[in-house]
Amino acid sequence: MTAFHEVRFPLRLALGTSGGPVRRTDIVSLSNGRENRNARWRDSRRSYDAGSGIKSVAELYAVLEFFEARRGPLHGFRFRDPLDWKSCGPDAAVSAMDQVIGTGDGEVAVFPLVKTYGDAGANWVRRIAKPVAGTVVVSVEGVVQAPETFAIDAAAGMVTFAAGRVPEPGAMVRAGFEFDVPVRFDTDRIDVDLAHFDAGRIPTIPLTEILP
Repeated sequence: MTAFHEVRFPLRLALGTSGGPVRRTDIVSLSNGRENRNARWRDSRRSYDAGSGIKSVAELYAVLEFFEARRGPLHGFRFRDPLDWKSCGPDAAVSAMDQVIGTGDGEVAVFPLVKTYGDAGANWVRRIAKPVAGTVVVSVEGVVQAPETFAIDAAAGMVTFAAGRVPEPGAMVRAGFEFDVPVRFDTDRIDVDLAHFDAGRIPTIPLTEILP
């Protein structure tokens, strides 16, 4: 049975990873020189290659072991994007004011974690399904909430307020957090090149995001 394993690809093996968001857009050139553009995907999808950072035999074996434990591309796992792994920018500290995740109505107690990317021209809201346990902080109308007033589902990226602490109508709910990307191996094989007795490489370890 296909499942998601709540384990992270080892951080030491992810050094040197390349990749990032991918979008699919159809572009049709017209006879008058203009063009029509249509987004095939509503959301972007991350794609990575984690092969360039693997050098030692011990690291080669760690990848092999991790690959076999996931049954290749069958089961998903967590991966930390080397650039985009928290609710704020890479050089800032996580804050309970980072991201707007909803507005209270006095009844709804559950809010999904999201991250908004935008500027003066437009914005895009990304669903965050795999927050890192112990890193989520929440505020309501600018007031940081005590940890006992809410619960975090780290496997689904949901904030649930305790009874009696549901945000009041019109109250802005914000959150800060670290997060992983849910991914799977995008290959059925791992090719190991043992260049020397105590060193080697894996030319490519393709990973692709699993959208929630």
